[in-house]
Amino acid sequence: MPAFTPKFLKTFCLAATGIALLGTLAPARAEDTLRQKQTQACKGDALKLCALAIPNEKKITSCMERKKDRLSPQCRAFFDAPAGSGKTSAKKP
Repeated sequence: MPAFTPKFLKTFCLAATGIALLGTLAPARAEDTLRQKQTQACKGDALKLCALAIPNEKKITSCMERKKDRLSPQCRAFFDAPAGSGKTSAKKP
């Protein structure tokens, strides 16, 4: 079995680390995209219906769930989404 040089091992470790990091960033990017869509759909409703809850994310979500019948159709879709549809409970707009 050939002996590996320190330069080869260093390059190999850097490459493996880079590949591992790329694998962890992909799911986060998809979640960010969903969050951006959710923010775009719900920002106006949050400002209009739940302004006193801002910036507390849990309070905003709770307020918007209580006032679901007054949400815009685009925002309501994030609250009505069935489990496993890829859309999660609405979060801070």
